[in-house]
Amino acid sequence: MSFGLTFDKLLIIAVIAVFLIGPDRLPGYAAQLARLVRSLRTMADGAKERMRDEMGPEFDEVDWKKLDPRQYDPRRIIREALIDEPAPKPVTESKPTRYIESAYEQRQRKLGKGKPAPFDLEST
Repeated sequence: MSFGLTFDKLLIIAVIAVFLIGPDRLPGYAAQLARLVRSLRTMADGAKERMRDEMGPEFDEVDWKKLDPRQYDPRRIIREALIDEPAPKPVTESKPTRYIESAYEQRQRKLGKGKPAPFDLEST
């Protein structure tokens, strides 16, 4: 993972670190950073090995890039879902179902046609 860091940005960060931390303490902090990175890499490798042990041979068959959350674009997913037409249901003979009135239709029936919904001026 590069996190969008180029050589120029890393150089600027290093120069700022030298000024903020000072040249005396910089080697110690650099060693601590190296240990942290090494331990994180060891933990990641350990987790990968544990997953491989628990999943067995299926671990190597999984396409991990397909599961990367950075590849998901919500707009593309919605577009594909809207474009895909559902498969037609097979026609089967069955008893006619009873019509159930929706909540909107029940409310309209109670109010009467053409009447506006009640409005409370004191709310909100």
